[in-house]
Amino acid sequence: MKELYVSENNILMKTQKWLKEIEYYVRGRKERFKIDPPSSALLVIDMQEFFLNEKSHAFLPSAKTIVPNIKALLNTHKKNNQTVIFTRYSLEHGEDEGIMGRWWGDTVREGSFFSRIVFPLEPKESEIVIRKTRYSAFQKTGLEQVLRDRCVKNIVITGVMTHLCCESTAREAFMKDFEVFFVIDATASQYEELHLSSLKTLSDGFVIPVTTKEVLRSMESTCCTT
Repeated sequence: MKELYVSENNILMKTQKWLKEIEYYVRGRKERFKIDPPSSALLVIDMQEFFLNEKSHAFLPSAKTIVPNIKALLNTHKKNNQTVIFTRYSLEHGEDEGIMGRWWGDTVREGSFFSRIVFPLEPKESEIVIRKTRYSAFQKTGLEQVLRDRCVKNIVITGVMTHLCCESTAREAFMKDFEVFFVIDATASQYEELHLSSLKTLSDGFVIPVTTKEVLRSMESTCCTT
C-alpha cells in the first residue's frame, strides 16, 4: 500500500531528516554550485490528476503535501519572469506506448480528466506545457531546445515521482550539461524508501539537493540586488 510518508504536519521534520541522510553524498558541492536565477528554469513534472486524485489507482498520498511548495516556487519564478515549464504524461490514442506502457500495463490518455494538471498548479494558456510519453521529460520532446532558446543553465526540478520521472529527467539534464537543483520537499514518490534512495543516488552523481526555502532565498536575494 502506498504511504502517506510526508504530511503538512511532518514535512519540515522529514526534510531535515533527509538532509542529514544525504549530507555525505553532497560532499560540499553546494558551495561550488549555486542557483543563478537569471539563467534558471523551474520544471514541474507530471503534477496531474492521475497522481493526485484519490479516485485514480495511481494516486500518491504524499503528492498533495508538496503542492504548496511547488506553488510558492511557481509564484516566485513567475514574479521574476523566469522560465517555468510544466510536463504532462499522456498518450494519444494509437500512439506507441513503448516498453513503459507494457511495463505498467496502463497509460494516461490525452484529453482525459486524469491527464490534466491539478487546479492549484494549473498553467495559463501562455505557459509552456510539454506532453511526454516516457519517464524523462527530454525523451521525444522539444524540452532541450526550449531550454537552450531561453539560455537556461540551471534546472530546478519539482513534481512526481521522485525515483522515476523526476530522477530520469534529472539524470538526462546532467548528461546534457545543465546544472540540476532537485527540490527534496517539492518532489514525492510512492514510498519514503524510494524517495530517499533516489535522493542519495542523485546527490552522489547528478544533482544539488535543495529545499523550497533555499530556492526561494536564492530568488529573493537576486531580486533584492538587482
